[in-house]
Amino acid sequence: MIRLAPALLSLLLSACSPQPAETLRQPAPAGPPAIAVQSAPAQAAGRFPETFEAGSKGGYASADEPLGTGTWRFTEALIGASEQDHKQGARAARLRTGGRLTMNFDAPAGVHLIRISSAAYGQDAPSTWELWGSQDGGRSYRRIGSPVRTQGPRLLTTTFEGGSAQAFRLEIRKTDTGSGRLNIDDITLETGSGAAVTGGPASQPGAAPRQPTPTPAPTPPTPGTPAPAATETTSADNLALGNPSGATASLSTPNNYLLTRPQYAVGYSARRGTPTWVSWHLGAADLGRAPRQDDFRPDPALPRQFYAVSPRSYSGSGFDRGHNCPSADRSRTLDDNSATFLMTNMIPQAANNNQRTWGNLEEWTRAQVQRGQEVYIIMGSYGQGGTGVQGFKTTIDEGRVTVPARVWKVLVLLPEGANDLQRIAAGQARILAIDTPNDQQVSPDWSRYRTSIDALEAATGLDLLSALPVAAQERLEAQVDSGPVR
Repeated sequence: MIRLAPALLSLLLSACSPQPAETLRQPAPAGPPAIAVQSAPAQAAGRFPETFEAGSKGGYASADEPLGTGTWRFTEALIGASEQDHKQGARAARLRTGGRLTMNFDAPAGVHLIRISSAAYGQDAPSTWELWGSQDGGRSYRRIGSPVRTQGPRLLTTTFEGGSAQAFRLEIRKTDTGSGRLNIDDITLETGSGAAVTGGPASQPGAAPRQPTPTPAPTPPTPGTPAPAATETTSADNLALGNPSGATASLSTPNNYLLTRPQYAVGYSARRGTPTWVSWHLGAADLGRAPRQDDFRPDPALPRQFYAVSPRSYSGSGFDRGHNCPSADRSRTLDDNSATFLMTNMIPQAANNNQRTWGNLEEWTRAQVQRGQEVYIIMGSYGQGGTGVQGFKTTIDEGRVTVPARVWKVLVLLPEGANDLQRIAAGQARILAIDTPNDQQVSPDWSRYRTSIDALEAATGLDLLSALPVAAQERLEAQVDSGPVR
């Protein structure tokens, strides 16, 4: 079982590897959730397992669908009953890109195991999906365990182990951007004794399911005034510009392994022991008063087959544990700030590069947000060999962690608003690309290192604005910013 840091989850649940449904489970640990959250009153669960046999939704348009367990919200999803839908019985849920299945009710307390079966629809390409949980009536969600990679026509069951002493609701999210469709079938909940959770009659018979509160469209801020309150960053926001390396959460791609969390997304290289890139969105809602946690630690979401870089890996190396997504970019909550101290967010960075050059750039970026901008950011490193306070090194930690030669960042700034990708493609954003040497002689003036995205892509082999139309990429990526930086 993968252990997850308490600060990262409100449900103490972790994902095991996909196993055939008949595989025997290991005993589940008992105990309360990692963070106690007061659960809001809601419609109680019906009878699990959820088999989708009672559903009839035939289109992908978002809608609520009454099922055997209660009403679920289907987003980019339907009830599939064709021969190409892999299922137990006559029906299964089918999700396409961006698809979600969301419980509009709470499952009862005391669940210790969640089992979900999945397969690729027909002969479609593999899909990646995640399980998320809420203990506050669906107002906020945290990911449970690791992303699941599903491929092939055989239904396999993924078991999530742990414990939740409170009522909670689930959401299944198809997170990859490929064209493959995903079948989800029987969802089973079990107690610590192994008994199936069946639920019971609703505590509010006939009550309508809770509907999400509509989010009003943001009003463009007046220049020079503080930005208005913004919505919380989501995983989708962090990858809005695209997946630069096509990373996947698959053991077959250890040097291009995708890690996603609410705070940022990572394309991780197990061979280098560092991220190739980290991507995140920064808005006014991400900046708060949570103090810096300084809880550097190994990332529990990495597969156990990967070497776990720890804070000790950097001890005596002469290099800083350099954040990609900065601590101060995630100060809304303690959990958000703590997430930035996972070692999968770190690179061996020369002290002057980290504390002066990048520190100045990060402060400048946050100042733009406080003036009403939002920013999409991708940061990474490449090459081998940098110079820290103890001189030039190519690796640290007995060769397990590569010291990069160059550190780079792309910033896409635009006024707070909606339809961001369309506005970026239309040329309404300011785009900066920075590429600095990883050494002690680097200038504190980051603006001296401005370059083009084309040049970064040539150096790294990444596709940095892949979510934009090709014509827009060609136009925007050739530019070198020359705007004011004071």
